[in-house]
Amino acid sequence: MIGGGATGTGTARDLAMRGFDVTLLERGNLTHGTTGRTHGHLHSGGRYAVSDQESAIDCIEENRILRDIASHCIEDTGGLFVQLEGDSDEYFQQKLDGCEECGIPTEVISGEEARRQEPHLTEKTERAIRVPDGALDPFRLAVANAADAVEHGATIETHAEVVDLLVEDDAVAGVRFERQQSNHLGEGTEGDIATIDADHVVNAAGAWAGQIAAMADIDVAMAISKGAMVVTNVRQVDTVINRCLPKGEGDTIIPHETTVLLGANDEPVDDPDDYPEKQWEVEMMIDVASEMVPIVENARMLRAYWGVRPLYDPNSGETEDTGDVTRNYFVLDHAQRDGVAGFTTVVGGKLTTYREMAESVTDHVCEQFGIERECRTADEPLPGSEDFSVLRDYMAEFGLRSPVGRRSVERLGSRADEVLTTDDPNPVICECEGVTRAEVQDAIEQSGSDLNAVRIRTRASMGNCQGGMCVHRLASELHEANVDGETFDETVAREAWDELLQERWKGQRHALWGQQLSQAMLNYALHATTQNRDNDPADGEPIDFAAFDSDP
Repeated sequence: MIGGGATGTGTARDLAMRGFDVTLLERGNLTHGTTGRTHGHLHSGGRYAVSDQESAIDCIEENRILRDIASHCIEDTGGLFVQLEGDSDEYFQQKLDGCEECGIPTEVISGEEARRQEPHLTEKTERAIRVPDGALDPFRLAVANAADAVEHGATIETHAEVVDLLVEDDAVAGVRFERQQSNHLGEGTEGDIATIDADHVVNAAGAWAGQIAAMADIDVAMAISKGAMVVTNVRQVDTVINRCLPKGEGDTIIPHETTVLLGANDEPVDDPDDYPEKQWEVEMMIDVASEMVPIVENARMLRAYWGVRPLYDPNSGETEDTGDVTRNYFVLDHAQRDGVAGFTTVVGGKLTTYREMAESVTDHVCEQFGIERECRTADEPLPGSEDFSVLRDYMAEFGLRSPVGRRSVERLGSRADEVLTTDDPNPVICECEGVTRAEVQDAIEQSGSDLNAVRIRTRASMGNCQGGMCVHRLASELHEANVDGETFDETVAREAWDELLQERWKGQRHALWGQQLSQAMLNYALHATTQNRDNDPADGEPIDFAAFDSDP
């Protein structure tokens, strides 16, 4: 199993639940690729109800399933497709008709009602369509799938980059991979080359699927495109806001936890690892979002990031505009398609449809081995979502202030009792996101010395200060941790600290103006004067703040 995003971890879970011996390889952390750089939109299918109805139907069906099996990964924000003055009445009706044809529930409301629901919507809002959109935490989702896969016997190898497919007699017989670092218990060494013999290899590498397939001399025509997303410092809206236009860029605003995400554009790229990150893309996201929610124009932007879409072009690269490439998914049987047995690729799709994709490719693998076992992933909740429906007030039970307790329960779901019940002091480590020591220690037990893995499990360092006030605390917790009898020394803690600082810093580079520039300078001053962290963690050179503009 190659790929540690939502589809890869979901497929590993399904395969393991059906009795297969599964090893998943991911070259970085879980969610290292596209999954960790989405805007976390739980699609109702409304976005594709006119242009791509097959994808729209998949989205609404999986939307309903995920609300049942992954409740602790979802915020039921609802969604609005807003029509502004001058927007097409004809397309508004097409959207309604398309949603009806795809089985997507809708409700038309007036501009006044839309602004009562979301007061910061522009006064130019004429009317809107309500749809069952939501916010989906991609990190929590992938980790929960991986955890359940392990519970069913799978092995998850992160920081393990596939460097070759082993092809024998027109069949893929295994993979060769290189460890990018020691695992969290110090087993294995960076640069180690290892091989795994396999009866079947599933390629779920997303935008990198073409590169993996090429190792077996197979051509998978990807239509990769990049999209920029910008993170604001507060929630200007509590509903997913979409512009009701035939085709647009930057026309979606999604509330997530304490922030809002603006995005995304659609620009074709050749290499998913090497593409330009342009300031104009960030400015466009802000400009387009501000047309719907004017207050966004003057908001503080915490950071910007780019992701690549793992689109597959069944027309073998002939589609000129990546915006026209279907968002549907494909399971490619390379034995039938290319004469290479033991190898299957799954590409395309959306975060919302990851589970269906996993089921389809697992069904295919079962067929290859003549195995008849039913898929259970639509019925069995993910770890954290079992019997979890109403948030509890943990203030009295765990000695936490109510908002902190509530945030902890939202992240942990049904695991809250297990993680938060402790006789030890449980102070807040990350104030911005309300992450306590118990959560951090639980994440370290799962992920070891990788503080970025701790981040994706807890959201620590992802708030307003972008780690300025908590990265040293996280490193301290790591230094004191004991995982399966192994302790982490000062060198390990410092390296993990540096890696987390670098990850937090690189996303701020395109948002350094106004208040965010002041915050970055404050963080730098704090880290330099109290922790001897004087240099840009990306290249070791001193940060020249004078090089950044005061305006976007």
